[in-house]
Amino acid sequence: MSNQSGKEAEDRALRYLQQNGLQLVESNFSCRFGEIDLIMQEGETLVFVEVRYRKQNRFGSALESVDRRKMERLTKTAQLFLQQHKKFAQQPCRFDVIGLGPDQGRIDWINNAFDNFA
Repeated sequence: MSNQSGKEAEDRALRYLQQNGLQLVESNFSCRFGEIDLIMQEGETLVFVEVRYRKQNRFGSALESVDRRKMERLTKTAQLFLQQHKKFAQQPCRFDVIGLGPDQGRIDWINNAFDNFA
């Protein structure tokens, strides 16, 4: 995925989440473990969002591209974010995945995605 298409996918996902009541806390938080595309607030819950874009579904959907290794990296990255941002440390957290595919109108939003993939 090119940087441009990745940025466009993240922008679309952000607008979609904001339209659904979530508020942006931070975007593209990165550390030695990896990067979290979007960190959002939904009520009292802090939501770590992985945005996946696939130009074609030939090798699986965008959502199917989140594997166990990716989940582990995202979890470690989120833990570091919480250590650095103590004001969020006591809030409930979850991991969501936004999948954008070749059908530009479609957005798949999986809440508590890691529970669903387990």
